[in-house]
Amino acid sequence: MKQPGPDLKAIAAEVRTIYREWEERPLDRGCTGRGDCCRFRMTGRTPFLTKGEALVAAVAWRAAGRSSVPETVDGACPFLKEGRCQIYEGRPFGCRTHFCDAAGGPASRKDVRDLIQRLEDIDFRLGGRGGVNLPAAVAAAMSGEKRR
Repeated sequence: MKQPGPDLKAIAAEVRTIYREWEERPLDRGCTGRGDCCRFRMTGRTPFLTKGEALVAAVAWRAAGRSSVPETVDGACPFLKEGRCQIYEGRPFGCRTHFCDAAGGPASRKDVRDLIQRLEDIDFRLGGRGGVNLPAAVAAAMSGEKRR
């Protein structure tokens, strides 16, 4: 008998809880989803997502009426449109903690270690092997989400 797959709604809720816990930590933040840090080729940095983060981003992208992750010719985040993040509430942990000065600037490892560990634990439970670059991770999550 085939084992049931993971409860993706519960996994997504668990990831969102981690995001909320980060947002509740005292830190000066001013991010408004404006996308300055989302130009990966220009900044030289692309977020790497665990499977749980990719799932949350995929759900947000589907909620925006999208069915696939677009390729970009300018090296920007595929979720950036007219300089704004289209999945702001579902944006990955790296976007929340490491990439944007307006989001509080790069968080120190000691400030995020516990949350990263929980994201990695979720990744392990989902059969992941660590972070995957944002476009590929979300595309894979969208593909897997359709089959469930």
